[in-house]
Amino acid sequence: MRATTGWRADGRAATLRQVTLERRDLRPDDLAVRVDYCGVCHTDLHSLRDGERSASVVPGHEFTGEVTEAGPEVTRFAVGDKVAVGNIVDSCGVCAMCEAGQENFCHEFPTLTYGGTDRHDGSTTLGGYSREYVVRERFAHPLPTGLDPAATAPLLCAGITVWEPLHSLGVGPGTRVAVAGLGGLGHLAVKFAVALGAVTTVISRSADKAGDARRLGAHDLVVSTDPEQMAAARDRFDVIIDTIAVPHDLGPYLRLVAMDGTLSHVGHLGQVTVEMFDLLAGRKKLSSAGSGGLPATAAMLDFCARHGITADIELVASKRVNEALDRLQRNDVRYRFVLDLSDLGG
Repeated sequence: MRATTGWRADGRAATLRQVTLERRDLRPDDLAVRVDYCGVCHTDLHSLRDGERSASVVPGHEFTGEVTEAGPEVTRFAVGDKVAVGNIVDSCGVCAMCEAGQENFCHEFPTLTYGGTDRHDGSTTLGGYSREYVVRERFAHPLPTGLDPAATAPLLCAGITVWEPLHSLGVGPGTRVAVAGLGGLGHLAVKFAVALGAVTTVISRSADKAGDARRLGAHDLVVSTDPEQMAAARDRFDVIIDTIAVPHDLGPYLRLVAMDGTLSHVGHLGQVTVEMFDLLAGRKKLSSAGSGGLPATAAMLDFCARHGITADIELVASKRVNEALDRLQRNDVRYRFVLDLSDLGG
């Protein structure tokens, strides 16, 4: 085993503290990555503060860094290469989903970057809130030249989560797209939709986000709490990407979807109730997506490199991680916290 330093919550504690962590020795196809920047995701907050938890957890599943060591069978990377790693670090590799390049839907369930089960030794994976991560080279991506590595980190979770439905639904020039919720996922969905050529609208509870929506490239903003604006937008959008992270009624958003259009629900993954008439009236579709496979992630990173797209971030020293989580719980960030792990040394 190899020692590193990271931030861990033990037992039912919601507060992270700096500890020494153990990483596995490198397997033949492994990379050791010095983690430089790691995004702070709502999933991290949920794993620490929602529900019952008895096991220790080291969060973090969207990070960038530098290769410091490579196993003897590694062919795609060398020491010194910059890499990006997302929320999946292994899969069975042989099921229909894996063969289709959708490792995120692996029939045996993919190995998550933290809180997952290692397919070889059964250990629990520890996330990127640490100075080193050991990962199979297949699940690492080259960090595109020219993109800020700190602002690129959230692309590996928030970015691919919204890229997947936009891409699979064929969003392109002239498509009428709305993004519900302008947060960590939503602001990237707006950037992607605009770059894909879509006529893009933000749906927000308040007109306060109008300035940010315009700055991100959106063409319009609909205030969801204004009945007149919602009525005027009925049947208007070919695709709605719903990034709202809390339970909410889907009916008002489905009524904004055009005939044969789709509402893709990616923000809150809990139980929902749908009135079938909201789907029936206009042959509308309700879909979802979760993360993305390796080919889609690579394509997203290439698209971002060509269009200069990264997340809007607030970079904080990792020693302020608990403060960042508190603020994230209050939605006090525009639009993604990223931890600078250099204060852990190494």
